[in-house]
Amino acid sequence: MSEGAQRAVPYYCPFCGEEQFLRPHAGPEHDEEEPAPTTHGQWECRACRRVFALKMLGLLGRETP
Repeated sequence: MSEGAQRAVPYYCPFCGEEQFLRPHAGPEHDEEEPAPTTHGQWECRACRRVFALKMLGLLGRETP
């Protein structure tokens, strides 16, 4: 899959359950002269002020009878 591929967005905050205040995380405040740090896949909840990332770890193997 390409690096710029769109991913599914979370529908609610995994910490407080809020649905309306999620948005992609823009990163910490930084100098205008330096590029912003990479924040791909990071989200912020404006309700509880938490920043989190979603990451797929892998697939489970099939169970054999």
